[in-house]
Amino acid sequence: MNRIIGFLFLCAFSATTCLAQNTTLSQAATEVSQSGTPIMTFESTEVDYGVIHQNAEPYREFRFTNTGDAPLVISNAKGSCGCTVPEWSREPVAPGESSVVKVRYATNRIGKFSKTVTLTTNDEDGQHLLRIKGEVLKPEQENAASPTPSNNN
Repeated sequence: MNRIIGFLFLCAFSATTCLAQNTTLSQAATEVSQSGTPIMTFESTEVDYGVIHQNAEPYREFRFTNTGDAPLVISNAKGSCGCTVPEWSREPVAPGESSVVKVRYATNRIGKFSKTVTLTTNDEDGQHLLRIKGEVLKPEQENAASPTPSNNN
């Protein structure tokens, strides 16, 4: 009986906590939307790594500017797979300011790739899709450590 009561109390506490957090987030979003509109403007939404060697520099950047009149917040960024990892500032980007979303691709994987990163923001679009692509070359096979012996004797 004590376990059941404890379980019910835990469920009620969890539900209350979730509702309180959602209310706070929606209030913050409402305040931002009433004071203006952020607009996320990218220099480019696609980055081509080109043809690179295995384990080459894995980072690329997507530069953007908040061309709106309210602070821009990136609340989430998610790669299309575990090999694509985005990094971004959790701080709001003021109107007129610029920032970057940094993306790391696992360049130890051989072959062509085309991946996406989905950003969730507080601007009118709500989501932005960034693309990376390229090809990672297989390392060249090294010849045997010693040259093959010749039969010139």
